[in-house]
Amino acid sequence: MVKSYKIIGNMTGNSMDAIDLVLTEFKGDMMKDICTYTKPYSKDMQERVEELRTSVYNKTKAEIEDIAAFSEIHDMYIRQIADCINEMCAVNNIDKKTIDAIGFHGKTLDHNPPSKAKNDGSEPYTLQIGSGQMLADLTGIPVVYDFRSDPLIAGFDGAPLVPPHNAHIAATEGDGCYYNGGNTSNFAIISNGKALLGADAGPFNEYIDNYIRRYTDESFDRDGMFGNSGELNKELLQTLFDIGRAYYETPLPKSGDPAYYHKEEIFTAAANCHLNFADTVHTFEYFAAYIAVQALALVPQDIILPPQIILFGGGWKNPIVRRSFEDLLAGEGYVLPEHVALFKNLQNRFKAVPKVKQSAFGDYMEARLFADLARYKLENKAWEIPEIRRAGKSVVCGKIAFPADIKTKYDDKINRAAKGWQHDLKQY
Repeated sequence: MVKSYKIIGNMTGNSMDAIDLVLTEFKGDMMKDICTYTKPYSKDMQERVEELRTSVYNKTKAEIEDIAAFSEIHDMYIRQIADCINEMCAVNNIDKKTIDAIGFHGKTLDHNPPSKAKNDGSEPYTLQIGSGQMLADLTGIPVVYDFRSDPLIAGFDGAPLVPPHNAHIAATEGDGCYYNGGNTSNFAIISNGKALLGADAGPFNEYIDNYIRRYTDESFDRDGMFGNSGELNKELLQTLFDIGRAYYETPLPKSGDPAYYHKEEIFTAAANCHLNFADTVHTFEYFAAYIAVQALALVPQDIILPPQIILFGGGWKNPIVRRSFEDLLAGEGYVLPEHVALFKNLQNRFKAVPKVKQSAFGDYMEARLFADLARYKLENKAWEIPEIRRAGKSVVCGKIAFPADIKTKYDDKINRAAKGWQHDLKQY
């Protein structure tokens, strides 16, 4: 008999727009969402986390713990998530005793995966903050967390983690290219119910949201209210690609991080183009779609591209991004001269313009992913990331924290595979 689980999934990865929660019931790989919850972050919290991201870059666990504001920001972050979980349960009359676990990703602040580290001779690491023990204590529910550390310690990128979950969704929605529009865009090719490839593509909401926050009181370009009145600037589009060229042309699979996207250099370049605000936003939005299509052109030739693309993630709700993506797939959008042949080859590989649709599971896909990962950890099952499976290996992801008496000090505020983990292997 297949065991049933009720698990809360939480996603607050690179994006800082909102805390997203979903309570999902699993029976094997079949799943049903029971309730959802979203609460936007305050502008102050967004700014403090961005400041912390800059402070922790390329630092070891010990160095991060010495940063004066680290513990304060961390604890504020965990308390906000705990409050949201407790409120979601109260509003929906959910007895927390019936919940098997919380699947918690943590806040990604730095990421130097093997696919990048091998090119610059550095040691790979990944940094997520978020004490699973503190969250378990504040909610009274077991927490499964620190999912990225295990694949990275095993020699793999540790992100994106979503392809196996896309494969589970495919039992309902069918095979296809599942494309996530979050802070970073990523996709998975699903065929015969299995993930053949998963990879990050590049910045999606990263430039758009940060630019909007910098110059307005909005958190993102809701319904394209800014970008709709702007036009594509081809000069800026070329500059955006040139600045990130080393990453965008890296072969798949690869893993991305905001640190690779040269945000300040990008904003300086945009200012130097002397565009109006709407044109700059519109060009950032077109670029998000452009990079998403360009990454598909890097899919190895031996992988057959599926006839449908299934979208999930809030970024696809932006009408400029969605329209530009579909135009480029159809050969109707503007393409940089250097990419004309590349994009034409991609269109030929699809044989016909792919059908693009929104996933019925899409709005909370990333949050549900971590509920799914938690289920696999509870069953001690390997999470079948395509590159790990192709290597003939298996990795069980995550660790578990059980509720205890409230503690005054938590030693798991930083994940296991933070910078320097190689020098203390005995703890793994």
